[in-house]
Amino acid sequence: MIVNTYAPQIFNLAFHFTHSREEAEDVTQEIFLKLFSSLKKYKKEMNFTAWLLTLARNHLIDKYRREKKEKSLRQELDERVLTESGLLSPENGHDQKEVKLIVWKALDQLSTEVRLSIVLFDLMGKTYEETAEILDVPVGTIKSRINRGRLQLARLLADQQPQKRRI
Repeated sequence: MIVNTYAPQIFNLAFHFTHSREEAEDVTQEIFLKLFSSLKKYKKEMNFTAWLLTLARNHLIDKYRREKKEKSLRQELDERVLTESGLLSPENGHDQKEVKLIVWKALDQLSTEVRLSIVLFDLMGKTYEETAEILDVPVGTIKSRINRGRLQLARLLADQQPQKRRI
């Protein structure tokens, strides 16, 4: 009943934020999952529609901020990986694009939390403490994510080595 009643409003709000029908559908589902897990916080004296739309809006804002932060990190990483890593030579643009694609495919296979931890710590040079503060988690969690992520990345990159060209 709640889903049927409020889904059109939530979808419209999500579509306004995402500008994509498919993403708005996914976000609408996420919001209803969040709603059902948050129902215990609802107080009967509150306007349910206003409460639900506030919950939806906050979810969308959080999603936008996460994506904006990830996009910013990705752009900075693109520049740093290609210029400072020492893995790529500036003379060979084709190989750079190939390696960049392989690295991003591998990074994209990691969970968002692990990927952000690795990007912040290993590629942007943040300390464990700075990474923990940015991601709002304990330092021990960051250390664990980085260790687990490095192992996953090593396996993924070993499986996706670009073929060396013979001269």
